[in-house]
Amino acid sequence: MAQAAVDLLKRAEGKGSIIFTASISGIGGLSIQPALLDDKGGIVLLMKSLALALAPDIRCNAICPGPVDTPMLPQFFGREPGANVAEPHAGLPERRAAWTTVQPEEIANAALFLACDESSFVTGVPLPVDGGYIAR
Repeated sequence: MAQAAVDLLKRAEGKGSIIFTASISGIGGLSIQPALLDDKGGIVLLMKSLALALAPDIRCNAICPGPVDTPMLPQFFGREPGANVAEPHAGLPERRAAWTTVQPEEIANAALFLACDESSFVTGVPLPVDGGYIAR
């Protein structure tokens, strides 16, 4: 998919932005579901390599969200669909006192920033959108 995007961007104006979706687990790892999350680190490394290869014309970044408030979130934490995940960190050793879930709109806002000209000097960045979780 990235190669198709590169081809299209080069044919257009030769400039642009590719935005990957990874996870905070792609930056620092998590102790739960490692087999499900190991690909997120690969996405981050692919993004960094492409950022170097395509600079300065095509920028590559990755959005790395924490838990997003979607119907799938309870299942990720091993709970029934629709379960309360007000404290999704309850079973994690990587606890954070002020944990909150990310709203889908916050992910969209990060993508908008990375896609627009205001981020023209931002490339190779795995951007955590996680309420500070990865900063612990």
